[in-house]
Amino acid sequence: MEAGDERYRFLVEHSPDGMIVHERGVIVYANPAMARLLGADGVERLIGQPLARFLDRQSALVLDRTGLAADTPNTATQAATTPNTATQAAATPDPATPAAATPNSATRAATTPETAPQTAAHNTAPQAATTPNAATRAAATPETATQTVATPDTAPQAATTPDAVPRAATTPDTGTQAATPDTATQAPTTPNLVTRAEVTLLCWDGSTVPVEAVSVATVWEGRAAYQVVVHDLTAQRRAEAGQRRAEQHYTTVVSQLEEGVVVIDRAGRIESINPAAARIFGRPDDDPVGRTIDSLGLDLLDANGQPLAMARHPVARTLATGETISRYVFGIDRADGQRRWLSGSSRLLNPGDPHSSAVSSFNDVTEFRASRRQLEYQATHDPLTGLANRSLVLARLAAALGISEERPVSTVLFIDLDGFKRINDTLGHAIGDTVLQIVAQRLQRGLRAEDVVGRIGGDEFLVLLSGSTTPADLDRLVARLRAGMAEPIIARGHRIRVEASIGVTPLCPGDARSPEAVLHDADVAMYRAKPNGHREGDALGRRPNSTHAS
Repeated sequence: MEAGDERYRFLVEHSPDGMIVHERGVIVYANPAMARLLGADGVERLIGQPLARFLDRQSALVLDRTGLAADTPNTATQAATTPNTATQAAATPDPATPAAATPNSATRAATTPETAPQTAAHNTAPQAATTPNAATRAAATPETATQTVATPDTAPQAATTPDAVPRAATTPDTGTQAATPDTATQAPTTPNLVTRAEVTLLCWDGSTVPVEAVSVATVWEGRAAYQVVVHDLTAQRRAEAGQRRAEQHYTTVVSQLEEGVVVIDRAGRIESINPAAARIFGRPDDDPVGRTIDSLGLDLLDANGQPLAMARHPVARTLATGETISRYVFGIDRADGQRRWLSGSSRLLNPGDPHSSAVSSFNDVTEFRASRRQLEYQATHDPLTGLANRSLVLARLAAALGISEERPVSTVLFIDLDGFKRINDTLGHAIGDTVLQIVAQRLQRGLRAEDVVGRIGGDEFLVLLSGSTTPADLDRLVARLRAGMAEPIIARGHRIRVEASIGVTPLCPGDARSPEAVLHDADVAMYRAKPNGHREGDALGRRPNSTHAS
């Protein structure tokens, strides 16, 4: 018993947590850690101090409600001894079985009229000890025996000596009562009462410290007391405050971003969304947390404007594989009818967690995409007529020549307006521009949607006919185009008649010519098709200053 008590005393004295024992709210024991926590010079400064001295008002109320600072414990072993009396157990008719006395026991029942109870000094360390399926025996003289039977779950023992430790006495529904009417020893009536609360201690210098206090009823020198273990929560509170600051900082920053941020769990539900994302989705006043993207009335589109299922969205791929995907473009058709284009990235919120949600961030690039498309359009289209320009037509022709198996382009038509220079010289360039715009519209109406028509400069147009075309079909098409352009044009009060010369150059499978060579051959064919009065050039059909020579 002595060795066990000494080991426990060593643990208590060197524990990083504070520990006190109080009787009726007065401290009778404190370990060094408690003295350090309260800022006292030593444990001696704490002995005899009221516990309430070290509690703020709110904490005192909390402890009163929980019983941590009660004047009398809810469960305790009370020993009432008077001179000239003997304490005997009432458990059996013949209390003659003595309980084993420990060598260092400090609480001994009086057995003769001349004996009196002895109490231990204040410098002992507390201990709550329970052993299952055992009996709690109080130390007694050979003439007396006091025995308390414990429950199968717990069997506390009270044993206090000047050099040992008090043990918690909390046996359920059992009692020890003196056989004589003058003395009584009553066992606890509530099993294993343990009370826990978070309170604020007042230190010796007036500062405060948050702690968690755990109290258990015990016996101290044969009297009822409370043993309280105190854990300093300062570091925990500091970490919690730091975490709250970090979360607040994150929330503030994310809520101020112009970039949308959405966290989506593995079931496709929205866990969090910032205001920018809600605005982009067209639902700034809704709270979509807990809902799926599909339930928001949004239709997803891929970069080409085709319907995109949520299962094929990059966020779904991130959730499935853990892969981080950056700078993908997708569209949404909102419930208000607007189509917005977004550039997004997705990654796992917690990469080390196999059940992690995904965070998707995206910018609204609708205006940028429209501007870029406008720039691309301007770079590849004629600003006056809106037709493909020279560079785009030649690029399409080069692509067609590079395919040997199938011929996406079968025939090239070179169209030149006869006498257009005279219109510019006599009526002015403004009317000449109007004539070119009307001619472009008539060409588009006379061709199929899959055919390509472009303006390659001045009054010259190039047509790429797709698919196979028979000579008869080709002749009918040329006649129809010439007839359409020959219809009178009314421009600013002037009635203008325009005729066109059309040169035809077929493409053969595996054609080895360059786009410029095909363009030159079509130009020569067009020149030969001109009426004699509109020709310029030598007898071989070459025009002066031709820009299409191969």
